Amino acid sequence: MATSLLFFAIVFHIALLLVLILKLRLHAFLSLLIVSISIGLFSGLSPDDLMNAIKNGMGGTLGFVALVVGLGAMFGAILEKSGGAQALAHFLLKRFGEKRTDQALMLTGFLVAIPVFFDVAFILLVPIIYAIQRKTGKSLLLYGIPLLAGLAITHSFIPPTPGPIAVADILGANLGWVIIFGFIIGLPAAILSGPVFARYISKKIQITAPEINEAADENTGNLPSVLGVVLILLTPILLIVIKTLLESPWASSLNTDALFIQLFIILGHPFSALILANLLAWYFLGIRRSYSREDLLKISSSSLEPAGLIILLTGAGGVFKQMLVDTQIGEQMALFFSDMGLSIFVFAFISAALVRLLQGSATVAMITAAGLTAPMIGLDVNEMQKALLVLAIASGATIFSHVNDSGFWLVGKYLGLSEKQTFSSWTVMTGIIAFTGFIMVLILSLFV
Repeated sequence: MATSLLFFAIVFHIALLLVLILKLRLHAFLSLLIVSISIGLFSGLSPDDLMNAIKNGMGGTLGFVALVVGLGAMFGAILEKSGGAQALAHFLLKRFGEKRTDQALMLTGFLVAIPVFFDVAFILLVPIIYAIQRKTGKSLLLYGIPLLAGLAITHSFIPPTPGPIAVADILGANLGWVIIFGFIIGLPAAILSGPVFARYISKKIQITAPEINEAADENTGNLPSVLGVVLILLTPILLIVIKTLLESPWASSLNTDALFIQLFIILGHPFSALILANLLAWYFLGIRRSYSREDLLKISSSSLEPAGLIILLTGAGGVFKQMLVDTQIGEQMALFFSDMGLSIFVFAFISAALVRLLQGSATVAMITAAGLTAPMIGLDVNEMQKALLVLAIASGATIFSHVNDSGFWLVGKYLGLSEKQTFSSWTVMTGIIAFTGFIMVLILSLFV
């Protein structure tokens, strides 16, 4: 395919995707499938090849993602309903003290958003920042921005949240390396966009907490053990990381029993790790705290409803990627950008950022950018570089949340901000996350 025709194909189909989502208000799942079929027809695939690409793209992606997202959603729901998130928040606030409350809130958001969806975690924790603001009299943004920074970064950077899970699967990246680099990149981004930026913007915008029933804020008497919550929360992450390290060249120099290695390779697979985490949460946060089995079944079942939408959307992203592979458009894009000297990391970041700015959803931006980037990955891209590509996409998909993003309105509503104030605080914060994350990706890419 000629270069001019290649550009036309990519630009036209990204524009078509945006028109379907923004103008015609079609769901992103249906829109991605329509655009994928259009790419196949444009490239001259036969009807059989076209349908096989759809089947292979959907099936190949969901074989992994459906299980992990479903298990993660169930785990997060039990942690949320049991009061585990509030227990962790109150503990960190008590340990850090008032002067370092912003840091405690950042860490709270960072940890809680690992198993709990961003919007649920924010709504769950916002009464805590209301209570703190009433006690100190300082701007609500001093506490809200650090919490939001922690939530936003984990939501996009660290598995088992759905976004990085989906992108890692589409790119074929190892989840263990994504987690390791996610923490390395995410913490500096959280500090800069959270406490550092909050101390600046809170002096510019004075916001007070709304009048609500404070009884909910003070209801801390029957929360689960913080140590238990932390151990359960970190279990799947640590198991996945240990498996990754044991399979790395570094581990070959260790005189480790083969049976021990095989055991942790099994336990450290995301399926096994999340099943174990669910069982631990089910027993220690559920049964041991007098929840009936019927209650726990209801909690788990209700958690799968939002997970189903994410699973289908991710599957459509897999179809989009497969169509680019089967039509060889992705391969030609790789050659073109390689001849230009443009880094694949830059391409991944820019493609995610453009889709995010134009249509709003970070998840759609991540999946679309992953579909565009996956066919460009050559044999010279190692496992650690694939993980960094996931985080380059995550950084781009976080950039400059504005009026076409539901998160923009959610934050503005709960913090009592005008649109201008939301732009000055939340939107700028997401920009800081994006650029800090991407700069960290570029730095780390020089050493792996």
